[in-house]
Amino acid sequence: MSTLGVAVVGFGWMGRVHTQAYQRIPHHFPQLPVRPELIAVAEEVPGRAEEAAAQFGFASTTRDWREIAADPRIQAVSITAPNFLHREIGVAMAEAGKHIWIEKPVGLTAADARAVAEATAKAGVRSTVGFNYRNAPAVAYARELIASGELGTITHVRIRLFSDYAAHPDGALTWRYERARGGGGVLGDLASHGVDLARFLLGDITALTADTAVFIPERARPTGATAGHTLATGGELGPVENEDYVSCLLRFASGARGVLEASRVSVGEQNNYGFEVHGTKGAVLWDYRRLGELGVSRGTSYQDQPVSTVFVGPGHGEYAAFQPGAANAMGYDDLKVIEAYNFLRSVAEGTTYGATLEDAVHSATALDAMSRSAEQGTWVSLG
Repeated sequence: MSTLGVAVVGFGWMGRVHTQAYQRIPHHFPQLPVRPELIAVAEEVPGRAEEAAAQFGFASTTRDWREIAADPRIQAVSITAPNFLHREIGVAMAEAGKHIWIEKPVGLTAADARAVAEATAKAGVRSTVGFNYRNAPAVAYARELIASGELGTITHVRIRLFSDYAAHPDGALTWRYERARGGGGVLGDLASHGVDLARFLLGDITALTADTAVFIPERARPTGATAGHTLATGGELGPVENEDYVSCLLRFASGARGVLEASRVSVGEQNNYGFEVHGTKGAVLWDYRRLGELGVSRGTSYQDQPVSTVFVGPGHGEYAAFQPGAANAMGYDDLKVIEAYNFLRSVAEGTTYGATLEDAVHSATALDAMSRSAEQGTWVSLG
């Protein structure tokens, strides 16, 4: 058993999730031949890194992520800073020889994601990307059913990602709503996950057409440091520069068709994420809010064919690392533990597991195409 010095850059909510995932690795994956050791945390907000060190046991703290790149004690880095910093930090860490676990969407554009991917390839370091919903055991099972042919030829899929995190009109005008720092808004936040799920389940997307909208055009600027989705009242109003909503039609290389819809301002929807995949002989249906269940329709009835609820259990994805029997609940943080396992296993074995930077480039390419399509009102090829 060897140790791997790890650091976390950016300690908002996601930095906390990564840290907790590292700490849980020995409990859920004791067979992994490497153990993460929390060496350093970088966070520019005063006092936040020190709080993280006190709570989680990081050996050192800094407000400058460049010190992480220069620290020889560190072999792997979690990059959970805001989107606009992904490219700079990701490239720098790769060039410093650090393996990277980076959150989606890996920058603001496909060019950003591609730059990080090229840097890691040149440096020969391993990387994992935070497309966590593909890690759900029910999603892994759905992929198996699709690949096995039990559903027949896949004809179409509908993917939804509806949330209310930006629905409050008093939500602070943070970097998330700026084009230069937050990119495409809901495209990077949620639609990136949708594209990854689409490709994970059905294969490459060849063309798409999209429509976007901003439904809350102004927000108040915050007067102090923010974390998450802080409310702000009384501040100077400024424009929301990126998208609240996107809808998209997809064409796959297989011939299948798809619909992807994402919104960050859906009142009444709390993390309503999921998909329905239909084939010529059956279907699979998944709702993230019922994480351990998969609706499955298969057989020879075709018309009036029933849907059964399958409770996932050992044998589905990495479920057995968390629970001994089917229908025991898992949660969001468990998906990130699986992601951490894929990352550390990739480093230990020198073979890639889980979502890759190539997947991030494909997702970002689709997001760029959505933006172009919405502006031009046309289909855009991803070939």
